[in-house]
Amino acid sequence: MRLHPVPASQGFGWVKLGARTFFRQPLAMAGLFFMFMAVVSVLSVVPVFGSLLAIALVPSATVGLMAASREAHEGRFPMPVLLVTAFRGGFNQARPMLVLGAIYAVVLTALVGLASLAGPGEAPVLTPDTEITPEMLRQAMFGPGMLLMMLLYIPVLMAFWHAPALVHWHGVAPVKSLFFSALACWRNKGAMLAYGLGWLAVFLLGSVVISFVAALFGGAQAMGFMLYPAVLLMAAMFHTSVYFTFRDSFIDHDGSAAAARPAGSDPT
Repeated sequence: MRLHPVPASQGFGWVKLGARTFFRQPLAMAGLFFMFMAVVSVLSVVPVFGSLLAIALVPSATVGLMAASREAHEGRFPMPVLLVTAFRGGFNQARPMLVLGAIYAVVLTALVGLASLAGPGEAPVLTPDTEITPEMLRQAMFGPGMLLMMLLYIPVLMAFWHAPALVHWHGVAPVKSLFFSALACWRNKGAMLAYGLGWLAVFLLGSVVISFVAALFGGAQAMGFMLYPAVLLMAAMFHTSVYFTFRDSFIDHDGSAAAARPAGSDPT
């Protein structure tokens, strides 16, 4: 397996492929993403260890959603069992993924700790009657802690972007997978930047559409009713596209796509 450089324009192609694949199986892809979010929500209720476990499961869920994207792209219906693709090959195959998840949980917890030190502040208490003002949003999104978190998370995101697929489908050791993932993102930084800008445009357009529809059907109340499910749908569409960034960034020595193996197969 080796890195495969792609042109910057491919980033927009990944956005199109993700959206097109999502709308081939919208109920299945959205349902799988909602299932994952439901599991995260339930685990987060458990004090301390629940949140850590939820974070540690993100790489495994990423593999499951990538496997589902491939099924939908190839014209098959992605079954719910694909969400646990990382654990279907037995403990020996699941163990590296669990190690990768543990690394991710530790790193993300450390970043949150650093961000809280940079801008501890006092979070506003939100109740059903709280009016969210532009000033509250500005403080939440552009405070020193959040800006530091975003800055530090960029290299972490690069390291973990392809790592779950490399570990599961190609048997790469967790630490090595982080290096190869970061290297692949850097080599294809033009395409990854276009990919990010493309999805930013999609989310901005989606917010404009939601605001327009909400204004027609009750203003703020309609906005509150529509916003959360709409964001989840767009997030599900985004996660559908992640598979294509991996498929095109690595190729096997024979020139075939690196993600050509069946989901859950033995990487060796």
